[in-house]
Amino acid sequence: MNTDNGGRRLQTTTTSLEVIEKLRELDGARVTELAEVLDLSPSTVHAHLSTLVGADYVVKSGDIYHLSLQFLGLADYVRNRRNAYRTAESYTDQLAQKTECRAVFAVEENGRGVYMYTYSGKHAVWKYSTVGKRFYLHQTAAGKAILSRLPEERVVAIIEEWGLPASTENTVTDRSDLLEELEVVKDRGVSFNNEEQLEGVKAVGVPVDGSDGRVAGAFSVASPANRMTEDRFEEEIPKILLGVANEFELENSMS
Repeated sequence: MNTDNGGRRLQTTTTSLEVIEKLRELDGARVTELAEVLDLSPSTVHAHLSTLVGADYVVKSGDIYHLSLQFLGLADYVRNRRNAYRTAESYTDQLAQKTECRAVFAVEENGRGVYMYTYSGKHAVWKYSTVGKRFYLHQTAAGKAILSRLPEERVVAIIEEWGLPASTENTVTDRSDLLEELEVVKDRGVSFNNEEQLEGVKAVGVPVDGSDGRVAGAFSVASPANRMTEDRFEEEIPKILLGVANEFELENSMS
C-alpha cells in the first residue's frame, strides 16, 4: 500500500483498507482468518467489517465476508476518469486480434504500473496481467515504455521509492543499466521484456501520449517465449504495436 508520509494518517482508516485488501487477496474470509493474517484482535476486525457491511462495501454470507459490488461502480468511474481509457479498449482488442497474443493497456500511478484493460488473442494462454493488478514498471515492456517518456528525475524518484526488485534472473536491477535501456527505448519507441517479469514470457511495449502531449500509458503484447521467434519479437510485433499506437494517438488528438 502506498503511503503519503507528508500527511496525517488515521490508523482506523488504514486498518479498514487493509481489511479490504485482505478480503480481495483471500477471496473472502472469516473474522478469525482476517484477525490472524492482520495480527489484530477478532473484536477489532469485526468492528471494521461491521462498518464496511453497513456502508455496503462488504457483504456477509454465513460467517464469511466478501467485497461487495459497490466497488464495481467505483472501478468503472476510476477507469473512465482517464480520457485515454475510453479509446484504449478498442485498440487493445485490435492488438490481440492482429498478434493472436495477450494485449494490455497499462498506466502509471504513484510509481507503479496498473493494468487498465486486457484482451486475449487466439493463442494467448497467459493470464497474469489481470485488470487492476499493480506491477513494477522496470520489469515489464509496458512499464519501461512509460518510464521512457518520463523525465529522468521522475524515473530516479520512482526507483528510490520502489527499488528495482527482481522477479527473474533477467530482471534489470541496476539503475545505470535501466537508464541506459530507457534511452534506447526512447530512440526506438519500443520496449522489450525478455522474461523479466515471468520466466517463459516475452513482451513488447510502446508508450502512447494523450491529447495533452504527456504519456498516457502504454500498450504491450505478451506471449509464451517459445512462440516468440526472434524476428517476431524484434520486428513483426513492434511494427504492429507502433502502427496501432499511431492510430490511437491520432484519434486522441482529434477528440
